[in-house]
Amino acid sequence: MKMTLIRTAAACAVLMATAGCSSIEPWVKPYERDHLADPIMALDMHPVASAYEMHVWDAREGARGGTGGAGGGCGCN
Repeated sequence: MKMTLIRTAAACAVLMATAGCSSIEPWVKPYERDHLADPIMALDMHPVASAYEMHVWDAREGARGGTGGAGGGCGCN
């Protein structure tokens, strides 16, 4: 009897703890996403220098968009 009560209490505690993890609203609101898209949030220490280096790399290789950028191979970007 006592073990059943303890198991029931433990199951209720686990259910209550996991119920707090689910929410209907998104954690990041649409108006807050612009702060997360700020260049300072990027993992790159020098985004301007890296963009220039990628431009030089693209010119050297003779191809564009090989590093995950937008556009296709047809040159219509």
